[in-house]
Amino acid sequence: MSGFIKPGLSAGMAYGNGGNQSVIDRVLPDMLEMTPKYWHQFPALNPIWQQVLGSLVMVLCCISLTGNSMVMYIFATTKSLRTPSNLFIINLAFFDFCMMFFMAAPMAINSYYGTWIFGPMACDIYGAIGSLCGCGSIYTMTMIAFDRYNVIVKGLSAKPLTIAGALHRIFWIWALSLAWTITPFFGWGKYSPEGNLTACGTDYLAKDFSSRSYVFIYSVGSWAVPLVLICYSYYYILSAVSAHEKNMREQAKKMNVASLRSSDNQNTNAEAKLAKVALMTISLWFMAWTPYLVINVVGVFELPILTPLFTIWGLIFAKANSVYNPIVYAISHPKYRAALNERFPKLFSEKTKATLTSDATSATTAVSSEERA
Repeated sequence: MSGFIKPGLSAGMAYGNGGNQSVIDRVLPDMLEMTPKYWHQFPALNPIWQQVLGSLVMVLCCISLTGNSMVMYIFATTKSLRTPSNLFIINLAFFDFCMMFFMAAPMAINSYYGTWIFGPMACDIYGAIGSLCGCGSIYTMTMIAFDRYNVIVKGLSAKPLTIAGALHRIFWIWALSLAWTITPFFGWGKYSPEGNLTACGTDYLAKDFSSRSYVFIYSVGSWAVPLVLICYSYYYILSAVSAHEKNMREQAKKMNVASLRSSDNQNTNAEAKLAKVALMTISLWFMAWTPYLVINVVGVFELPILTPLFTIWGLIFAKANSVYNPIVYAISHPKYRAALNERFPKLFSEKTKATLTSDATSATTAVSSEERA
């Protein structure tokens, strides 16, 4: 870190308006070779943007660490939640927790100084952590979709998931994520500073075949394929639930009753609730990772629309995925909400507590969409 710009010693360099400086003018000598020449053409980012980005990252960090810590704690310490399927939720929360724990503070600090100050090795490690946690999160969400598909679509014909089976799948999630992460250290692809040079990631601007082929195959393997699998799973899940609801309505009509559901579940519409969860899952997944995919593709094809600010917002969107994952996969779980109410009662109103108790009771007596969420 020797030689970085210290606040107060050079206001024009560290927190001035940048003057005629380019982004590259702030790069430390040991990072020049590692920084793509593409960024030389852009002026230094306005310090206001640097402060906004740094502050936003730390806000997201606090929310993510709190939410994912609570998910891991509640699911790991509540007996009724220690099921094979919920191991995937704990794994997802761990990946999201690690992403923010290891990556938010360095990015915020670098935003303060206006450039990457931790050296080339730290840049490689930072990029590797982002790749590992990002892939791990994506593959875990895919596995959660498979688990729901197995239970809801296959039903009684499905092979029950065991603790050993869940751990086996989690092992392969880690193995595949680690494989994508370490290949740049062995010559296929590489990491480099990106955007306003306050963060590091996959070098999508390198023109050599190794880097370009890595970015292309990486994008397919960690974005396109998981998205197709998730959409496939939820399509058949919704189809199965829709058919089940239709059968229940027809049976109720034959029996001349309003509904076959118990009075406690009279207003429960499993189809609508599952549709919301599925739509939210796919939408948030797509919203979080698509901007970063677009950035990678634009970089590979050298399209002249890539700017430091555009790139850094792509990183923010991807990191924000770790904030709302706990909401989609855990907060919507009735047993989790009930356990959260028991451990942290001040978080809920009395009316909400009554609803939580009712939902949790229903969840223990039948396998529903919320149980697998």
